[in-house]
Amino acid sequence: MKNFWKKLNKPILALAPMAGYTTSPFRQICKYHGADVVYSELASATALNFEGKKTLKFLEFDKSESPFIVQLFGNDPKYFCNAAKFVSEKVKPAGIDINMGCPAKKVFSNGSGAALMNDAEKAREIVKETLKGTSLPVSIKIRAKVGSVTAYKFIKKLNDLPIAAIMIHGRSLKQGFAGEINYEQIRKVKSLVDVPVLANGGINSPEDAKKMLSRTGADGIGIARGALTKPWLFSQTKQFLEKGEYQEFSLEEIKKAAIKHANMSYQSKGKHGIVEMRKYLLWYFRGFENAKEVRKELVQVESLRDIERVLKNII
Repeated sequence: MKNFWKKLNKPILALAPMAGYTTSPFRQICKYHGADVVYSELASATALNFEGKKTLKFLEFDKSESPFIVQLFGNDPKYFCNAAKFVSEKVKPAGIDINMGCPAKKVFSNGSGAALMNDAEKAREIVKETLKGTSLPVSIKIRAKVGSVTAYKFIKKLNDLPIAAIMIHGRSLKQGFAGEINYEQIRKVKSLVDVPVLANGGINSPEDAKKMLSRTGADGIGIARGALTKPWLFSQTKQFLEKGEYQEFSLEEIKKAAIKHANMSYQSKGKHGIVEMRKYLLWYFRGFENAKEVRKELVQVESLRDIERVLKNII
């Protein structure tokens, strides 16, 4: 088994998976700005068993994204072996991740995502079936706590399996995406395992990243929503960890980054890529003096020229 995790320099800075957002163009722009590892959107193991074209389509990736990880979700172990085999042969990523931490109601109510932390036996079977279907490294993403089950208790029940890495969102299922981070749970899991542990949740600045690493002892971090407003957060974090300071992006640099991202999106998906780009532009240009008026225009752009025109008027 080729385990790319063992070759990465620490701390590892990963773009954490986000449904609807970690598309190929966004992964590319984050890699360009310093991300070490990038994850796909959540892909249904069940759908992959039927070789769903739509599911396969959004798993396509550019070589510049490597190492790229496909994240699977589902609640039935029997589908994971074939899904892993299909992904390994057709997509050929660097690794496969299993989502055991998604708090979305439609995922949780189906017994998938974070619900798996309440069923360690099923979680074990899913990991085993995934490993059976691939020679790629298999990692998992979990939460600090789901109900009465902590990350530490959960990992203790899976610790004999050859899991390659663990990403832990530092909040509980109940907290969702807000509230205090449970640094202790991440630290306890790190002391339990001998594989890379990545800490995730609430990282919106280089200072947040340093605090997360120092308080958890983690081998790296997973940046999610913080990268939506600043894909360059990865390079800033590296600067801060190495030198104790980092370069802020000027308005003109933010415009250039947005246009570069838009070009990547257009090259990847044509006109649909521009339409998809609208939601990212809203994240890029938050909090500016005339943001409200600009955002009204950004949600209507239909071409690269439209984007350039609107951005030119942001002062």
